[in-house]
Amino acid sequence: MVDASLVIALLALLTGFITGAVFSFAGVPIPAPPSIAGVLGIVGIYIGYKAIDYLGWGYNLIEALGL
Repeated sequence: MVDASLVIALLALLTGFITGAVFSFAGVPIPAPPSIAGVLGIVGIYIGYKAIDYLGWGYNLIEALGL
């Protein structure tokens, strides 16, 4: 049996691949960083988010604003 999270990850990768191919075929620039530095920046944002979540640190800005 294949883990559901692996299936979701593979479907996300496939969706991204198809979307990128359609953008390239249509000659439209992709709505993502076009260089490895941009991609690494996005990965860094994700890792930072997960690290703070794991450590249990944080501040609920929405709640602090009363929204």
